[in-house]
Amino acid sequence: MKQRIYDSRAQAVVDFEPREPGRVGLYVCGPTVQSAPHIGHLRSGLVYDQMRRWFEATGHDVTLIRNVTDIDDKILDNARAGQAAGGSEEWWALAYRVEREFTAAYDALGILPPTYEPRATANVAQMVDLIELLIARGHAYVAADGSASVYFDTASWPEYGALTRQRRDQMEDAADSEPVGKRDPRDFALWKAYRESEPESASWPSPWGRGRPGWHIECSAMAQRYLGEAFDIHGGGLDLRFPHHENELAQSHAAGHAFAQHWVHNGLVNTGGQKMSKSLGNSLFAADLLAQARPIVLRYYLGAAHYRSVLDYSEGSLAEAEAAFSRIEGFLDRAEAWGVDLALPVETDALAAVLPADFVAAMLDDFAVPQALAVLHQTVRAGNSALDAKGAADSDQIRTYTYQALGMLNALGLNPRDAHWVAPERTTALDSLVTDLIAQRSEARANRDFAKSDEIRDALQQAGIALEDTATGTRWSLI
Repeated sequence: MKQRIYDSRAQAVVDFEPREPGRVGLYVCGPTVQSAPHIGHLRSGLVYDQMRRWFEATGHDVTLIRNVTDIDDKILDNARAGQAAGGSEEWWALAYRVEREFTAAYDALGILPPTYEPRATANVAQMVDLIELLIARGHAYVAADGSASVYFDTASWPEYGALTRQRRDQMEDAADSEPVGKRDPRDFALWKAYRESEPESASWPSPWGRGRPGWHIECSAMAQRYLGEAFDIHGGGLDLRFPHHENELAQSHAAGHAFAQHWVHNGLVNTGGQKMSKSLGNSLFAADLLAQARPIVLRYYLGAAHYRSVLDYSEGSLAEAEAAFSRIEGFLDRAEAWGVDLALPVETDALAAVLPADFVAAMLDDFAVPQALAVLHQTVRAGNSALDAKGAADSDQIRTYTYQALGMLNALGLNPRDAHWVAPERTTALDSLVTDLIAQRSEARANRDFAKSDEIRDALQQAGIALEDTATGTRWSLI
């Protein structure tokens, strides 16, 4: 079976064939670091982490570029508002502080770092080069008002609107700059002239005068620099299709670049049935969500819906995810207590040997994670039934179910025994201390000193550690 993927430009599920066999180039529009990350940012980051992990699981070498937009109108506006309120934070300091918040949130969810994460401010020279090329090819012009602004001439490119299938005469006016100096209100900014109301540090020299790049040119230039003039997949949130991705496609093709072979967009997040917005005050910030649930449970929840669907968050969503994921953890704990080594054996480390065929089929079908998770839960139920039987003939079957579950969890970045999740919660030192106390409790019980046994159990419980006595010994877990 081939990998299938929904191409937003084709508006169809198509076969995915990398331009270079065994290698995938993936560009993802990262955050504009103007304010704290919210649930939508987390979901988008996670979607492309799932895709990257699956490509790697199927033997591909993935180059994932996720940019940081660290110069933008909103960044400047927020810094100016903070200074007006008595603060002293410069725009570049605000951008860096918020960027670190995004990185911390991504790390908490086990989202792998991109191959490279370019900042817009470090690639201005490449943007100027691309703008010069567009002017030379007759697709961009310097503003007629005598300023240093440069605009993309949408009338010069007949294919404008190809991504979202809009006719140019039906499009809204570009809202990324003032219409002064434009030939047409739908023309969008490639370079914004320096304004005295803005800090001089937020401008760069160019052949047209000091200024800063427009939003859309940033991604075209960075994608070209780090992935080349042609690459496999361009991803981002559904809200970026127009105007951002439409404008990227137009200016890159107008420059003569093949650009992205496929366009992929993840669905947005609603809260209580409503679209998130600052005006409604219903934004769910990453820090609040991470305070409400274990990071691995939040990853499970955000990744459980199909990436193209709308994810509707409501009260109780995280509790349901906790219950579902705890059933998976419970099976692994039972299998380990029964005697299964939860490290995948080398001889079964091949994808075809570890993963059920239905799981592989689901992931090859446009990354159908809901169906893949259904296979995981079916495997967990089958494994628990085999453990309940506890027959000698079931030993191989129990191991098979356990390793299949672990293989699926690894492919999804959800293996609770992976070092990323274990290290902060269950260190070697903690395990040693608890194991010693369990041994003391067992000795007290053997001596029928139940008062001391209960004292040790209660002390551990107060410290947030629960004990479970089983036929194979006492197990502990964090409450």
